[in-house]
Amino acid sequence: MKNIIVLKKIFTSAVPIGLLLIVLFFTACDEDDTMNGTINITGVYLQDVNSTVQDRPVNFARLGQLLRLQGSGFTGLSKIYINGFETFFNTVYVSDSSLLVRISGDTPTVDADEVARNTIRLVRGGEETIYSFEIRDSAPTITNISNTLPNEGEEITVFGTGLLEVSKVIFPGNIEVTTGITFDAVDGEFFTVTVPSGIPDSGGPLLAETANGRVYSPSYFNVRNGLILNFDGTGALGEFGNTIRLDELQSATVGEGNISQGNYVYHGPADGETFGAGANRNSEVFTSGSESWRSAYTSFIPVTTPVDSVAFQFEVYVPEPWEGTGFIQILLINNFNGGEFSGGVYNYIPWIVEGEVEPFQTTGWTTVTVPLSEFYLFSDGEFTFEDVLQYREGATFKNFGFFFNNSDIALSNVIDSNSDEVFAASETSIAVYTDNWRIVSLEVPALSDFPE
Repeated sequence: MKNIIVLKKIFTSAVPIGLLLIVLFFTACDEDDTMNGTINITGVYLQDVNSTVQDRPVNFARLGQLLRLQGSGFTGLSKIYINGFETFFNTVYVSDSSLLVRISGDTPTVDADEVARNTIRLVRGGEETIYSFEIRDSAPTITNISNTLPNEGEEITVFGTGLLEVSKVIFPGNIEVTTGITFDAVDGEFFTVTVPSGIPDSGGPLLAETANGRVYSPSYFNVRNGLILNFDGTGALGEFGNTIRLDELQSATVGEGNISQGNYVYHGPADGETFGAGANRNSEVFTSGSESWRSAYTSFIPVTTPVDSVAFQFEVYVPEPWEGTGFIQILLINNFNGGEFSGGVYNYIPWIVEGEVEPFQTTGWTTVTVPLSEFYLFSDGEFTFEDVLQYREGATFKNFGFFFNNSDIALSNVIDSNSDEVFAASETSIAVYTDNWRIVSLEVPALSDFPE
């Protein structure tokens, strides 16, 4: 009967099935367990149902992870402190020799009191024990890179979380950099590093080594074999209608930090002129339409890849504040009149941030990453890269390109909102430049603290 009672507790408490055998271990405890024995921790085990080793002995753990403590004298425990932080535990999963406890995300790490840091403290009435055990922050993440196609020798900024004490950055091609790295020592939200030479054109992820462990970026750094059009010989520029021609491209060196690379396209009005309010297709630039994304990209992006794991990237340079009017419309095919917020397009409006106007400006060339799932046609559903390929292949006009539109913008078209606010267009002379249009993978290589 006793085992039936324990099983009922297991299932009503929603313990992962992978931990069932571990929890059943607690049933070996008898109602005659007493609180007279000394509290003693003999080992700590990481519980991970997604690992091939679901009950792994460890000497450190991270915030949010589930631990099993093994030892004796646990019956009757009243409190558990991790790094001095009182941590909730469910007495259902406590026996005299084993217990489950999850490290709270609120547990202090580097800010923990020096005496309590890297300790687990168990309290039972007037008795307690303290066990030395390393507690690390959550695994670090990389969320963005300031420029993913820079010139060698330029500095880039890598943004994310937990990026403390960055000691090494490994670039694609296994090129290591260990000097000249600076990082945000307070919050760990970024680090800077100088780009080495010799990175292969196939690119890939960055790998950073930090005090919180190793971390990969998405696989989109220096992916030059993903280029659609760089205005310098890779890809063919379409020249038809009112589109920008080859002889209208610009090539003067512009930008600070990350500078221009050869030819680039200017999307604004001619010198001394403006774009009037309320018009679309003020400028437009397209590929020739002869390119095949299937033959160019499926060797490194499988057609089964979900659209949120594939992105269109480009560099943008905006030397003066851009605010209040104008947007770039990115078109998967040439079948639009301009100004649409539906279909195979994405509208780039960097001066609208969380529904408010925030001036946008760059000092150098900055990478913009647009997951294909952000294109309206593929934003709602279980789409793959194959769906995007078929959409382009089925089009009458396969040209990929940009419009600069200067029409009114309804806020409800930009963010998920019922707002009836409209940003009315106004006359503008804004200068916006783009370069290096490309398709990249957003896949992040798997990384574990422990070998499988």
